[in-house]
Amino acid sequence: MSKRNLIASAVVGAFALGSSAVVSADTLNDLHVEESKIHVAAANSQEKINNLYEQSQELFAEYRQVVDETENLKVYNDYVATLVADQQRGIDSLQRQIDSIDGIKRGVVPLMFRMIDSLEKFIDLDVPISLDERKARVERLRDVMGNSNVTTSEQFRQVIEAYQVENEYGRNIRSYKGSLDYQGTNISVDFFNLGRTALLALSLDQKNAWMWDNDARVWQVLGDEYLSSTVTAVRMANKLVPADLLKLPIKAAE
Repeated sequence: MSKRNLIASAVVGAFALGSSAVVSADTLNDLHVEESKIHVAAANSQEKINNLYEQSQELFAEYRQVVDETENLKVYNDYVATLVADQQRGIDSLQRQIDSIDGIKRGVVPLMFRMIDSLEKFIDLDVPISLDERKARVERLRDVMGNSNVTTSEQFRQVIEAYQVENEYGRNIRSYKGSLDYQGTNISVDFFNLGRTALLALSLDQKNAWMWDNDARVWQVLGDEYLSSTVTAVRMANKLVPADLLKLPIKAAE
């Protein structure tokens, strides 16, 4: 009985040891599996961290770019605002000028009429150099003033231009053909004017010469002593001979 009990105890102990070894092996395997899972999870987590880091770097770079563009746009907007303000000042100035145009016209138009009247009176009292041409210019100015298609600025330009032409008559040496009314006789002549200092006329056959007396408002016959000089003066004005000293009848300045 005692041997049987011992054998039975031994068998039971052996089974117990075998069961313990099997349990320990299963646990170890489970640990390896869990450790593998942990490694895999850690690797996945690290990959996610790397991806998030890269994304954060890209977002940071985009943020810096947006900040730089914002600063540039702010500077540009300030510049454009300055230009707009300057343009607005120009627009305001033009508007003020436009608003005052009617007032300017009310002052300029009567002035131009007075200038034309004064020019006509001056021509009537002046030495009759190219008289028909000058009178025709005054008539054209009056026509322009009555033409609604001509702007006020263009009218004023033509009036000023007429005054400039009149000024040139006093500085030029000219010769031109025309007709002279002497004692009721119409004579074809070559006119010669030395500015407004002297106005002479030479018959086309070069046998007679006249001088304009602006005080008496008549033509006076020149003596034979001035005939040759008058012929030379006409030829000089037409650039047929070189300029030279001449003996001409010049009224002394008062």
